[in-house]
Amino acid sequence: MSKTNSNSKTVFVHVQRFNPDVDKKAYIKEYSVEVTPDTTILDALHEIKTHQDGTLTFRRSCRHAICGSCAMNVNGTNLLVCNTPIHSMLDRKNKITVKPLPYLPIIKDLVVDRHQFWTQYQRVKPWLIPMEDVPEKEFRISPEEIAELNKAETCIMCGACYSACTVVGTSKSYIGPHALLKGFLRVMDPRDSAPGERLIELGTSEGIYRCHTIFNCIDACPKNLDPTKAIETLRNIASKRKKFEESRLERQKTINDPVPVEKAKGS
Repeated sequence: MSKTNSNSKTVFVHVQRFNPDVDKKAYIKEYSVEVTPDTTILDALHEIKTHQDGTLTFRRSCRHAICGSCAMNVNGTNLLVCNTPIHSMLDRKNKITVKPLPYLPIIKDLVVDRHQFWTQYQRVKPWLIPMEDVPEKEFRISPEEIAELNKAETCIMCGACYSACTVVGTSKSYIGPHALLKGFLRVMDPRDSAPGERLIELGTSEGIYRCHTIFNCIDACPKNLDPTKAIETLRNIASKRKKFEESRLERQKTINDPVPVEKAKGS
């Protein structure tokens, strides 16, 4: 990062530090960093680690908002630091505060333990359970059905929604918005043969009926997804589960047929 750039300025990055081997509790440490209008928060963290304090620990990988590994809490908001310009989060004193995702055990500094996060994800069986009559080439799904799946398919499992959920903060048994969104994805997939089983698993006091509809998950999602709406949809479907299972069986009788031209055009 060049310090001779005329557009650069000094900002103050407050980072929560915690090393369980030596620290009894977490603390905030301030670093001053020269940044430009293009500097992201992740760039600033790299600058600190490379030139000021090599012990600073954080996760990152793709740097393109695809992998989700760099989700952190900045000024009280969960976001991806790789694609967030640092200037967009500065206060009037040119300061930002970076902390690990809340409600998750801290391994070190900004790295959290995601074991419970992934346990709940596995709980919903996020993989497709295909019907017995699998076509030789492909399933024929309508544009409307694909659009429904796209409401959940672009989730990158960054954990921002999960750790923004106040229910997660009080109940580790809650499945969580990330997993419920993936459950929604499979329930709505016409190729899936187990929507009834999924709805039974999701339709408990630890699942869709535990959500308090506070919308924190929507605000935190870097992909602008709507886990709350997915949960509400699952509640409506769960209330008429048998009818939904029957309609799925009927739909699968024709799923290998070509999609009608008029339906493909959305008419």
